[in-house]
Amino acid sequence: MTLSFQKLIGFLTVILIIFNPTVSWEQAIKPVEMPADCLDSIPVLMKRYKIPVVAVSVLENGKVKQTEVYGRLENGKEADARTLFNVASLTKPITAIVALKLIDAGQLDLDEPLDKYWVDPDLEQDLRYEKLTARIILSHQTGFPNWRSQNPDKKLAFMFDPGTKYSYSGEGFEYLRHALERKFNRPLQKLADSVLFSPLQMKNTRYGWSQHLDSARFADPHNNKGELIKMKKITQTIAADWLVTTIGDYTKFGLAVLDGTALSPKMFIQMTTPQVKMKPGSVENMGLGWEVMKPLENGEYLLMHTGADDGVKTLIILLPQSKRGIILFTNGNNGFDLVKNVIKSAFHLKELTP
Repeated sequence: MTLSFQKLIGFLTVILIIFNPTVSWEQAIKPVEMPADCLDSIPVLMKRYKIPVVAVSVLENGKVKQTEVYGRLENGKEADARTLFNVASLTKPITAIVALKLIDAGQLDLDEPLDKYWVDPDLEQDLRYEKLTARIILSHQTGFPNWRSQNPDKKLAFMFDPGTKYSYSGEGFEYLRHALERKFNRPLQKLADSVLFSPLQMKNTRYGWSQHLDSARFADPHNNKGELIKMKKITQTIAADWLVTTIGDYTKFGLAVLDGTALSPKMFIQMTTPQVKMKPGSVENMGLGWEVMKPLENGEYLLMHTGADDGVKTLIILLPQSKRGIILFTNGNNGFDLVKNVIKSAFHLKELTP
């Protein structure tokens, strides 16, 4: 797909929505109301899967329907709304929105080559770096491995030509961080503070751990036996991982995406438009920073991202058309077993719970 054709599709989509009064999302979709008891099983599931702490927010009609925090921290205190989590790869949607807001403001172009700002030293002899753009990075089409440490020589290298297929990559997001920091001469943390965290009053959110944070509030990671995983908290900024936040702060972010206030309508359409198939023959596509499952059997689409570090499993699902969603943080390696059970109770979508 050429750049001009992509822009044409985006423009026509906006025109159709604005000028066709006979079309409405409500007419096209058949949302099922989320059951009031969809979280009731969590305490039992925590015991079954040996997960010490779970935080969850349920969003309905574009508002917070319910937020709960379950369990006890390593120090024996009850986990609460102030509990801090490393949300693993739920960092990526945050970074994506930061970049898209800068693009929205006309300070960066979605399709401009990033080599004018940054070229990784490992790639200097491979001119395919000239093809790297924010669009290609946010849709995981860089051709990079997830992390360069997976390569035998520990160096970054292309596995395929950028823009030709999907392959999930944290390195891509780090590449984007370097480019943004050099273009704007500001660290990603400062950029995020100015365009996202401060406007949404996400006062307990930052990239990486800080000595100013209270360790007694942190949900430490646990293995599949429920045992504490001893680890050193990451303090450097990573665009793809180790965002530290609370369920309340991340819920503010989720609501801003869900109700469309995080971005302009035009940029929101760009973000939620499938850029590349994740799995041939499926409804799983990659948008910009989000997995886009489209079309669902009930007529709508959903945005999703998961996070998985050792001892940490997290998830966000948003359905923008019906204004529903759920956010789940767990601090156990069996967290996805709990997550699957909860979303099966919360959503009656065969695509999520086949």
